[in-house]
Amino acid sequence: MVTAMNHPQERYALLNRLLHAATLLSRLAIWVAGGLTLASALYITLDVITRKFFNMALGGSDELSGYAFAISISWALAFASLQRANIRIDALYQLLPPRICAILDWIALVGLGVFIAYLTRYASDVALLSWANNSSANTALATPLWIPQFLWVAGLIWLCIVLALMLLRSSVALVTGDLDTVRAICGIRSSQEEAAEEAEAGERMVKGATP
Repeated sequence: MVTAMNHPQERYALLNRLLHAATLLSRLAIWVAGGLTLASALYITLDVITRKFFNMALGGSDELSGYAFAISISWALAFASLQRANIRIDALYQLLPPRICAILDWIALVGLGVFIAYLTRYASDVALLSWANNSSANTALATPLWIPQFLWVAGLIWLCIVLALMLLRSSVALVTGDLDTVRAICGIRSSQEEAAEEAEAGERMVKGATP
C-alpha cells in the first residue's frame, strides 16, 4: 500500500528531474547559440573593415550570418519556453479566477506545441529534400543546404521534446489541482517575477563591475 501511494510522487519527481535536465541542456544550448551569433557578428565586422580599408572582401558574411541566426533562434526557443519568456496578452487574464487561468495556460501550451510540431514536420521535410537532392546554395560558397538545415531542425526537435515534457508535467498538475505548478510551467510571468529577475541581473552586473 505504501508503495502504491508513493508511486505517483516518484513519477512526478521523475518528471521534475527531466524538466530540470532539459533546462540545463537548454541553457547550454543558448550559450552555444549566443556564441554562434557573436561569431557571425564578428565575421561581418571583419568583412566590413577589410572592404573599407583593404578593398578586399572575405565573402559569405551575409549567407553565413543567415544560417547562424536561424540555427541560434531554433536552439534558443526551448529555453525561452522554459523561462516563459514568450509574449502573451494578459489584459483579461489578470481578472480571471486562478483555475480558469491555469486552464488557459494549459491550452496556450497545447496550442504552442501543436504549432511547433507542424513547423518541425515541414522543416524536416525541407531538410530531407535538400539531403536527397544534394542541394547547395546558389552562392560563391555553394554551401550544402542540408548542413545548416539539419542543425536548424535539430533545434526545433529539441523544442518539441521540451514542450512535450512541459505539457506532460502541467497536465498532471492540472488534473491533481496543483495550480501553482501549472503557473510555474506555462503561466504568464508576474510583474514581481520580472522585477526579481531584473534585480538579480543588476546585482550580477554590479558584482562583475566591482574590482
